[in-house]
Amino acid sequence: MPKGDTISENALFATFGEYERAEMMPTALVRKMRSLPRRFRQARMIARALKSRRHPILAQIIPTRRCNLSCAYCNEYDKVSKPVPAAEMLRRIDRLAELGTGIITFSGGEPLLHPELDELIRRIRSHGCIATLITNGYLLTPERIRSLNRAGLDHLQISIDNVQPDDISKKSLKVLDKKLQWLAQHAEFDVSINSVIGAGVSHPEDALTITRRALELGFDTSVGAIHDHTGQLKPLPAADKAVYDQIQREREPGFWAFAYDNLFQKNLVSGRANEWHCGAGSRYLYICEDGLVHYCSQQRGYPAIPLEKYSATDLEREYSTKKPCAPYCTVSCVHRVAMIDLLREKPREALVRFFPPTTPGAAAQMPFGVKVLSSLFLPAAEGKSQNRAARLMAGAVKRALGVHSARQAR
Repeated sequence: MPKGDTISENALFATFGEYERAEMMPTALVRKMRSLPRRFRQARMIARALKSRRHPILAQIIPTRRCNLSCAYCNEYDKVSKPVPAAEMLRRIDRLAELGTGIITFSGGEPLLHPELDELIRRIRSHGCIATLITNGYLLTPERIRSLNRAGLDHLQISIDNVQPDDISKKSLKVLDKKLQWLAQHAEFDVSINSVIGAGVSHPEDALTITRRALELGFDTSVGAIHDHTGQLKPLPAADKAVYDQIQREREPGFWAFAYDNLFQKNLVSGRANEWHCGAGSRYLYICEDGLVHYCSQQRGYPAIPLEKYSATDLEREYSTKKPCAPYCTVSCVHRVAMIDLLREKPREALVRFFPPTTPGAAAQMPFGVKVLSSLFLPAAEGKSQNRAARLMAGAVKRALGVHSARQAR
């Protein structure tokens, strides 16, 4: 395991036998076994984020702006840029770790074009951070997937736009299906497949086909509404909305995906504004190839401060700064970061918004597991007290996650 992992994580994995022998097991089983320490680290990351708002939860960093594709809708690539030198990328990763960043994601351009990407992933993991990658998938081969395994990649996402390539996008299921099969056979990291619907998509039903194929291969899925060049909402036509509703019926979203759908996505697909506080520049950072910190990929130029000079003062200022683009924003990674802060600041209100009652005045429709966790960790409702067993159990779990301080840092 990378040296950033803890003794607790090694002990957790050791319960399944010798680490090296797992290489001979079927990949699906290997992926499930090795996901347990990863789930532990993810839980610890969320626990830290719930405990304190004084560090970034997620940073997206660009190792190269160049891309091997030319999707007509994309404003995040060019054809000429050289990769950021590895030494500079390592310094940026180290700085993000110093700021306390929990997740570091490579995006682009196409990050697989960076010749030292595996070294960069290993550096992220050496700090105990979660390493993720957003790619168009074209450069994946069985050996490249295995090298990402060895580097310690935690999660990979591919966005597929259509079934057949067209003039708008070559990120098609026809071209990428073999890559998906290789991922299913060889990847030991989590894989999620994102499909898009919205104005300008010629065949909205393609999103359903892509989702079904991803589920068939055992991958996580997501679906998003297409945005314009500033990340703003384009309301869904009726046919697209019908496809979206069918996708939601067929996929099995986890806690955060289900909560995201209720909190943001239902409004987005209906063309309605969302009421939320954007923590970009604080809880979410976007670092361009020049090493400047921006709000997000669609709002580059603000605050545009070099990462090496970015400080706790900047994090505090941007946490409180109101972003005028927020109501119709479709940048889901920034939304999901904000969900953690909503849960931290207003836990009971957040759960009601995540799992709204089916009728006015009824109780929130929380899954059983969420009810148990909320009874353990949330302060008792007004006029009630938490029982001793719940207090002891909550304390034990917090100590295991390393967040056992009784005071919540603000």
